Amino acid sequence: MQSMSAGSLVAVSSLRVFFRDAFHAASEHQRLGIDEQAEAYVVNLLTMFSRADALYEPTPEGLRIRPLARMLADALEAPSETARHRGLQRLGDVSLFIAGFFARSFARKLIDVDYHIAMGGNAYGSLADTMQRSSTGRCIAPIYAQLAQKFQRLVDALNEISEMSYQHSDADILRLYEIWMKTGSQRSHALLRRLGVQPVKQGAALRREH
Repeated sequence: MQSMSAGSLVAVSSLRVFFRDAFHAASEHQRLGIDEQAEAYVVNLLTMFSRADALYEPTPEGLRIRPLARMLADALEAPSETARHRGLQRLGDVSLFIAGFFARSFARKLIDVDYHIAMGGNAYGSLADTMQRSSTGRCIAPIYAQLAQKFQRLVDALNEISEMSYQHSDADILRLYEIWMKTGSQRSHALLRRLGVQPVKQGAALRREH
């Protein structure tokens, strides 16, 4: 397959290799500071969710992404600790992927990207806490703890991957400003500055730089 990099096509041997290289570069650019295990977790997540059947679930109306609130309820009501762990992991994974790759699609919806960030970060945090208390889960609890603590910056890194060859319109600039206002995204702030916009919170206004 081929991937887009700096305006040119670069051949890669697999989708996982593309995500590995792209996420590593974005992680360094965003100064994530996560370890190799957490980085490998995210790369595996991206590779898995590149298949629609892994991200979406069958419903009478066709394939859909289950509402995050429903995922949380199912996890909390799970009949076993193992099922609860799976539910929280699924909630964190889906929230991270959607917030990272579909942030622009939330612009006209009631539920925005900050909701996904809160749900996903809390899910990973709860998972880390419960696994830390388990002898079998203690070794992987630090991975989920990192994902919880740096969820917003992880979203920024995935946003960077998703927009490698994207040209921003005026509507996108307003959307970047909205995301920055709601989440404090450092990446959105930097993109606005790069696009000639000085973001200011007081008065909720955009000021073009000259």
